[in-house]
Amino acid sequence: MDINEYRKEAKKAVDEIADYYESIPSRPVLADVAPGYLRALLPDAAPLEGEPLDAIAADIQSKILPGITHWAHPGFMAFFACTASHPANIAEMWSNAFNGAHFNWICSPAVTELETIVMDWLAKALALPACFLSSGPTRGGGVLHGSASEAILTVMVAARDRYLRKVTARLPEDMSEEDREEATWRHRSRLVALGSAGAHSSTKKAAQVLGVRFDTVPVDEASGFAMTGEALRRKTEELCAKGLEPFYLTVTLGTTDVCAVDDFEGIAAALAADSATATATSNGTNGASTNGTSATANTPGDIWVHVDAAFAGAALVLEEHQHLTSAFAAFDSFNFNPHKWLLTTFDCSAVWVRARADLVAALSIKPAYLRNEFSDSDLVTDYRDWQIPLGRRFRSLKLWFVLRSYGVAGLRAHVSRGIELGRSLDEKLAGRPDLFVPFTRARFALVSFRVVGVDDAQRNERTERLYEALNASGKVYLTSTVVNSVFAIRVATSTAAIREEHIQSTFDLIVQETEVLLAKEKMTSQ
Repeated sequence: MDINEYRKEAKKAVDEIADYYESIPSRPVLADVAPGYLRALLPDAAPLEGEPLDAIAADIQSKILPGITHWAHPGFMAFFACTASHPANIAEMWSNAFNGAHFNWICSPAVTELETIVMDWLAKALALPACFLSSGPTRGGGVLHGSASEAILTVMVAARDRYLRKVTARLPEDMSEEDREEATWRHRSRLVALGSAGAHSSTKKAAQVLGVRFDTVPVDEASGFAMTGEALRRKTEELCAKGLEPFYLTVTLGTTDVCAVDDFEGIAAALAADSATATATSNGTNGASTNGTSATANTPGDIWVHVDAAFAGAALVLEEHQHLTSAFAAFDSFNFNPHKWLLTTFDCSAVWVRARADLVAALSIKPAYLRNEFSDSDLVTDYRDWQIPLGRRFRSLKLWFVLRSYGVAGLRAHVSRGIELGRSLDEKLAGRPDLFVPFTRARFALVSFRVVGVDDAQRNERTERLYEALNASGKVYLTSTVVNSVFAIRVATSTAAIREEHIQSTFDLIVQETEVLLAKEKMTSQ
């Protein structure tokens, strides 16, 4: 394909993509295909000779589109949405055109410098504490990863190494290198990563990857399924009493199950109190112990706290939620995904740390082929040292397009609409107590509910049957959750295309299917 053919075919593709966007509301939201459908439609091997682009484009329509679940559909209310926008799509075209690995500043200076600037813009829009700015007092800053799961794994690596540096620094100075290494490995074998029982599974997965233990802090309905400082204190005391060493904690702003918000102030206070106790203990014992390690090595005062706000962090653009960030100054890292609710195409996960040195110390490797005068001068940022992969995409370009195209005011309007739509559905469900029991009321843009019943077992059974019927309709796609043995249906209203008429039609569908379900049940029992 020469440049003139590229112009022709690219323009045609843009028109076809625009047609696709216009057609989404008329399509079934969920792909209606069976597992393995595509293999029967495609050859066993790649063609020997090249094929015309028209034939490939035709197969997009006939073979690929039937297997696509349309995340931009107004009936897509599952998981948390991946919102996109036309400005972000255009930026992706430019990013692809600038194709490169972009691991060092010198690879493309604009790629690195725009990321630093845009991450500072975004931190200010969210009212994050100054420690997370690139020019902040603790030399923090932001970086773009592919997902919140990647962010959690990355900061957990930094947390592990920082913790081990701290505890080994407390070892006796006259300890031999062999004994020091043995003591370090004893500490490694006792490490525990923590998250609440409602934290995303990515924390457990990161612990699994790193080969450390994982434990959960219990949550309950009385606290709105949020982790409290008191519950955290009890858990860390329990672990320390067993000789284990909690080194990392995920706190959550908007849990996946029910969008709960952990008690940040209480957690910060609990960890500060534990740290003060640990310091007093250390001062009273000179840090000595009978096993050759520090007496204060396994205290909660050394825990790295990461805020996982993958979905609900976008709501911090609204001033009414920005009070939540005040406690973050006591924490070590923060992450949310602009690709979930902030109109930026996947993948774009924004991560900030209060001290970039912690990431660099854990992740920096400097073989000769990566060295250059700019990197060696420490005058530039090399984001390869802030992530696990070496290569990286030009993600900041689409974020820059979105921030400039919509402005903070436009993004606030978008997020506010998702929240109001959630409240609208919540009120409609609450208005039918003969059919529905709220599980958690509208939080940000998430509602969860159950079908009425005489006990939890009946409510669970009815709710699961309703859930299956709703998704089978092809009109909506929802996801469910189970919290403390309670089955509930989740409805996320953050998809960019959703409007009040879609909320009303979804509610009507929920009522209709529930009434059919209960009527069938009544007939069966007669």
